Amino acid sequence: MSIPSPDTVSAQRVRVELGERSYDILIGPNLLERAGTEIAWRLPGARTLIVSDETVAGLHAEALLASLNEAGIASSLLTLPPGETTKSFVHLTAVVDRILEERLERGDAVVAFGGGVIGDLTGFAAGIARRGMHLVQVPTSLLAQVDSSVGGKTGINSPRGKNLVGVFHQPALVLADTDVLDTLVQREFRAGYAEVVKYGLIDRPDFFEWLEANRQAIFAGGAERVEAIAASCRAKAEIVAGDEREDGNRALLNLGHTFGHALESAVRYDPARLVHGEGVSIGMALAHRFSRELGLCSGQDAGRVEAHLRAAGLPTRIDEIPGEPFTVDGLMDKIAQDKKVSRGSLTFILTRGIGQAFISRDVSRESVRDFLAAELKP
Repeated sequence: MSIPSPDTVSAQRVRVELGERSYDILIGPNLLERAGTEIAWRLPGARTLIVSDETVAGLHAEALLASLNEAGIASSLLTLPPGETTKSFVHLTAVVDRILEERLERGDAVVAFGGGVIGDLTGFAAGIARRGMHLVQVPTSLLAQVDSSVGGKTGINSPRGKNLVGVFHQPALVLADTDVLDTLVQREFRAGYAEVVKYGLIDRPDFFEWLEANRQAIFAGGAERVEAIAASCRAKAEIVAGDEREDGNRALLNLGHTFGHALESAVRYDPARLVHGEGVSIGMALAHRFSRELGLCSGQDAGRVEAHLRAAGLPTRIDEIPGEPFTVDGLMDKIAQDKKVSRGSLTFILTRGIGQAFISRDVSRESVRDFLAAELKP
């Protein structure tokens, strides 16, 4: 049972129940200012290494460092280049080396201060340095606040595919300061919104309907934004608590990701062409259209999903990705490297309608190939 700290009674609190490794997600404004108190309360005496990227550090590192200093927490900052290509062995080595250089111990903490790239990379480093150190996630993008900072998935990319190298390593705390989202460029906020929509499409049709009614207010900020983030975290926490290591229903969280990851890998993680949330948006639209082609999902529901994503300014079709065209063979090769492939069989998250996603573990390659060929026709 979690005992609320006195400084965060005003924040929304979501508990991830994992026995002795349970932790809180705190969601609300001004959490950077209280980060030191929250960390010191949970990890007394711990020193920290903050890992961030150049963009986030330039905007917010001073506030976080001041908060840690005020709480008496010794800390240092490592700043990395922004972008998906930072999720690499080269930068993983740099983070681990800095942990060892600072002589941090297993009882100390690594703070992931940034978006999904920094969270995944830093979490992986914390999971392997000293055979496992404390991790605090301080996500600064909408995508990271509602998805990648929660649940313990960490990792880096390989030229052969996205997130193919990593470990499960749960954080000790997640601090989602909603004020920092005001500094996001609109494209990144829209990309994060795709992951919010995902939770409604998996098994919460009422939440999807609420998003349809409140999308503009969420983008504007305020109470609706906080509630959308909290609802997303509650949905993910519930799934993670029941299936921490993705042996079963946690795979539902990959709705749209099999297609999306293949597209990201095909563009070699070039953010000028595609960022993760945009890949997820296209992937979710593809998953609904593919389900429609298989006779599982109505055209009305597939159209409704596409309409909502488009209203949010998100892409829904492969030909909206700028640059060189894609090929069926190229995408099929990337899909074959997906983490959900089991003994050569393709696993997709399909749907019978909005809020009715399910895991299909033996999707025929021919049906996927035929579907992609139709989607790629000029």
